[in-house]
Amino acid sequence: MTSNHSPSAPEIQALFDRIAPVYDQFNYWLSLGQHRIWKKMAVKWCEPRLGDKCLDICCGSGDLSQILANQVGKSGQVVGLDFSEAQLKIAQQRHQAQYPHLPLRWQGGDALHLPFPNDSFDCATMGYGLRNVVDIPLCLSELYRVLKGGKKATILDFNRPQNEGLLKFQEWYLKTLVVPTAKHFNLTHEYAYIHPSLERFLTGSQQIKLALDAGFQKAIHYPIAGGLMGVLVLTKR
Repeated sequence: MTSNHSPSAPEIQALFDRIAPVYDQFNYWLSLGQHRIWKKMAVKWCEPRLGDKCLDICCGSGDLSQILANQVGKSGQVVGLDFSEAQLKIAQQRHQAQYPHLPLRWQGGDALHLPFPNDSFDCATMGYGLRNVVDIPLCLSELYRVLKGGKKATILDFNRPQNEGLLKFQEWYLKTLVVPTAKHFNLTHEYAYIHPSLERFLTGSQQIKLALDAGFQKAIHYPIAGGLMGVLVLTKR
């Protein structure tokens, strides 16, 4: 995929189905083992409590869902939603094999048309999904709709650094780490989308504006990992 081509939803869905078998291993190498720390930060900032019902949108293989489920305990519930059947299958297998005691439920669905009633969840997370949806304002509106009043959601994704030095480092990082690693997994074409997707992605301030336009009372974007990643923290009215 080139920078002048915005992939369609079916293209993105097919891509994540293809990379599902190596998604976790690739994320480990891509983040130098740090992605679990970033995900724990995202979960902490959405403030899950014992007994809460939580939603993990674009759950992938279920890392954020698992962290959420540990926080809400047996009296709570976490729904992991993704439109990639291959990713959900891996999430289900990991759940059954590694942590069957956790209150997790897996569901196929579209982040732009969430299959839940209004005001359904006490908190929500989204990891590396907002950059890939084809309609970010609609995605944020749907997230607002299903979140209960006064509750929080967090969105973890790559960040577009405004500092020229950081931006050059990020480009170097993608070319020297991501591309060779993708080549090792025979996924060079699949992961070629990351750089152009970053070029199209919103800055932190742009994300904040769209979140406020969607109705959120408060929106704060925190750059993390030296500004290479970011967490958008949203509070519903």
